[in-house]
Amino acid sequence: MSYDCPNCGASGLDVFYEAGEIPVHSCIMLNRREDALAFPRRALTLGACPQCAFISNILFDSSVQAYTAGYEEQQSFSPRFRTFQTEMIGDLIRTYDLHHKDVIEIGCGKGDFLVELCETGKNRGIGIDPTSDPERLEGPGGERVRFLKELYGPQHADLPADFVCCRHTLEHIPATHEFVGMIREVIGDRRDVVVFFEVPAVERVLEEEAFWDVYYEHCSYFSLGSLAHVFRRNRFDIIELRKDFDEQYLLIVVRPVSSVRKTERANEDDISKIADGVATFREGVRRTIDGWRDRLTALKRQDRCVAVWGSGSKCVSFLSAMGPELKIDAIVDINSFRHGKWLAGIGRQVEAPESLVGYAPDLVVVMNPIYLDEIQRHLDSMGISAEVTAV
Repeated sequence: MSYDCPNCGASGLDVFYEAGEIPVHSCIMLNRREDALAFPRRALTLGACPQCAFISNILFDSSVQAYTAGYEEQQSFSPRFRTFQTEMIGDLIRTYDLHHKDVIEIGCGKGDFLVELCETGKNRGIGIDPTSDPERLEGPGGERVRFLKELYGPQHADLPADFVCCRHTLEHIPATHEFVGMIREVIGDRRDVVVFFEVPAVERVLEEEAFWDVYYEHCSYFSLGSLAHVFRRNRFDIIELRKDFDEQYLLIVVRPVSSVRKTERANEDDISKIADGVATFREGVRRTIDGWRDRLTALKRQDRCVAVWGSGSKCVSFLSAMGPELKIDAIVDINSFRHGKWLAGIGRQVEAPESLVGYAPDLVVVMNPIYLDEIQRHLDSMGISAEVTAV
């Protein structure tokens, strides 16, 4: 069966990875172990487009997606992430003169990015997200922002907007061309609107055979080229296109235009690079999965204590691939809203980092290498001497 690319419309996606029966959400936290174990699962199959380098889950079923109040995705508990976010906000404000402007954030999550952007630039903000929770916000910036607990759509065309931002939402959208096109239609003739998107970078996932970065709710995976393509296809002119956060994220800034210039940036030419990455992933991912499983299984046979630091999507995907027979001793997270909650599909409870004192782990597996330094400092402060390694 041939599948069409939802990003560029080309046919003949190259299927290269399958994962059977994984949780349909990885950031929804459950109150009971029984509910976590009974959480819905679906199969995942990735296909790569040979024309635009876009990668999608061709089996994605949007009907099983439910972004509710139990969705816990906030990353700003990490000092390293807060520094990145603050620096990016400062750069956006300086570059695009975001002072006393009207800002809309599509998929604002808990709203911390929008509040900081509005507080720093004295802007007025509207956050649109069914999982938003204004009660979680602190500081005077919250007075500049209001939230709409709903999905973004054509009904928001009358909202004032000088700057539209959308961070880590587009990867959850299966019909990327239609979604970006809808945003372009909502903007209409307002040619001075600046639009900013941030999404995960797929190139690193492929090259590192990072199976832990592939999960059901992420149905769309972008390279710089495929990201630029979908915006240019929908009459946006590209102002800025780059990687950031140790090349884990892609950032794009665009403006609406009546007709698109044909000139492409040099970093958009990545079709062959992504094709090579797909080949690398296809060839080695099973070996990478088996290598991690063998390593952790050997430690458990030696009665060694293994902990995982980070309970987000990477953790759920990693442990799903390891299988239920592998028993991890502890899963910890610095996000206090996750403490005491159960991971969807995994049936394990998340604890505070301080709980590791009682476990005395021999190995701590960190779910993102960018946080290694701050996690090591946290472990040192608790007097925990353990091997620390990142996926």
